[in-house]
Amino acid sequence: MRKQLSSTMPRVLILGIGNILWADEGFGVRTVEAFHQAYSVPDNVTILDGGTQGLYLVQFVAETHYLIVFDAIDYGLAAGTLKIIENDEVPKFTGAKKMSLHQTGFQEVLSAADLLGRYPAKLALIGCQPVELENWGGPLTEPVKAVIPEAIRKAVTVLKRWGIDVRVRSGGTVPSLLGNDLDFDHYERRAEPAAFDHLRRTP
Repeated sequence: MRKQLSSTMPRVLILGIGNILWADEGFGVRTVEAFHQAYSVPDNVTILDGGTQGLYLVQFVAETHYLIVFDAIDYGLAAGTLKIIENDEVPKFTGAKKMSLHQTGFQEVLSAADLLGRYPAKLALIGCQPVELENWGGPLTEPVKAVIPEAIRKAVTVLKRWGIDVRVRSGGTVPSLLGNDLDFDHYERRAEPAAFDHLRRTP
C-alpha cells in the first residue's frame, strides 16, 4: 500500500533498465540493485528494476516528479565510460540507438508521459558505454562492472542536489529487487566484488 505523502514532497523514482541476459545490457538493472543494497531512501523515493518492460513503465514515470535512470548507452566513448545527461538532453540519448532487439527504447516511455502531461520536472540519465551485448546469459564485463560504484555515487550526488536525503545502510539483510535466483551473486555465480565494500558501513 502506497503511503500518503505531503503534497509538497516530490515523488522520486530511481530506475534501472536493461536486460541482464545480454551481458552489459544489464548495467542499469545491476546498478539499481546495488544502489538498493547500499542505500536507504525516504518514503517519497521508489527504487525500481524496470528491466525491459518498455511502455509498462509509463505508469511509474507519470507518477514521478524527479527521475534518475541507469542504463547502458552507446555514447561512442571508451568502454566502461560513464556519462550523465540531464533534463531536455535525455531523450536524445535514450532514442539514439537501442542497445538490442531485446530492449525497448526508453524514449517512448518519456514521450508517452509527456503526452499525458506528466513529464518529470527533473530527469537524469546515468549511462555506461557497454563492451559486450551479444553474450547471451553472460555476466557484465569487467570494465562495466567496475564503474557501478561510481555510477551510484553520481546518483547520490544528483539526489542530494535535488534535496533528497539518502543514507548508507548500516548493516542487515536487504531483500533483492530481483529475487534470489537473479540477483548479482546467484546469477553471475561469484562473490560480490570488493569494489562494493566501501559503499557499506560495518554494523
